[in-house]
Amino acid sequence: MAEIYSRLQKKLEAGHFVVCSEMGPPIGADPDFIRNKARMLKGYVDAVNLTDNQTAIVRMSSIAAAKIASDEGLEMIIQATCRDRNRIGLQSDILGASALGLRNILCLSGDHQSFGMDKGAKNVFDLDSVQLVRTVHDMVHKGVLLNGKEMKSPPKMFIGAAANPFADPFEMQMLKLMKKVEAGAQFFQTQAIYNLDKFEYWMEEVRKLGIHERVYILAGILPTRSVKALKIMKNHVAGMDIPDAVIERFEKSDDPEAEGVEMAVETIERVKKIEGVRGVHLMPVMWEKITPVIVEKASLYPRPEVD
Repeated sequence: MAEIYSRLQKKLEAGHFVVCSEMGPPIGADPDFIRNKARMLKGYVDAVNLTDNQTAIVRMSSIAAAKIASDEGLEMIIQATCRDRNRIGLQSDILGASALGLRNILCLSGDHQSFGMDKGAKNVFDLDSVQLVRTVHDMVHKGVLLNGKEMKSPPKMFIGAAANPFADPFEMQMLKLMKKVEAGAQFFQTQAIYNLDKFEYWMEEVRKLGIHERVYILAGILPTRSVKALKIMKNHVAGMDIPDAVIERFEKSDDPEAEGVEMAVETIERVKKIEGVRGVHLMPVMWEKITPVIVEKASLYPRPEVD
């Protein structure tokens, strides 16, 4: 059994079906923006992701925002992307986050800068997401930096990565998934699930490789508010698989927001029955207030406590 560093890790080790959520830091420096969102989520989720300049738009630092939310009593997952920082900056941030008591990290490539508003920005990508996972693993579990230098006080982190069951080519994505496992990932958060049949097939392949026995898999759930949002994701977001039947369902609804909640709850109920799924990761983009509603409707409240 791996050494336990975080409450999220402890709940997963104990066999609980966990609930994670997500919040985006502000485009500004107001700490109360984070505090208010944190108070809204407290008690309803086991951990919360703080995104790292999501869609390549400048926002408050993931680590700074996570510390503010942590002080409100939330278990936080910082995000670290390869887009903006080289290996020196990334390792420095990991050490700093651990020193602040932040114990969970999600290692990501990061959205290309073309998504954002700073068209002259330069992508870094000194490391890729697999290399970043390996770097964090070696820092935490071997006490060494990427350059081989040993540390007297290594960081303490529960290491996560992203998985996309819907990206092509499928075989290459499975290979990348296994590379992240071999690099030291301990949990995965998946892309938002709309095509449940394809997700179930992906989980079958995951089980064939024994990945579900080596890492914790958290199924991504993105509560949707409108047909417009669905169509944008379907047509413009790489790696999204949104069946036409889902869009038709929203088009026929008199209350798209209520439909989005109902669909999210239905998805949670279905993925809970899939062998190897150990929790869900809610991604209510700019709609964090709906998280407690979904958690209650999905009979996932109250959340379990651990010693």
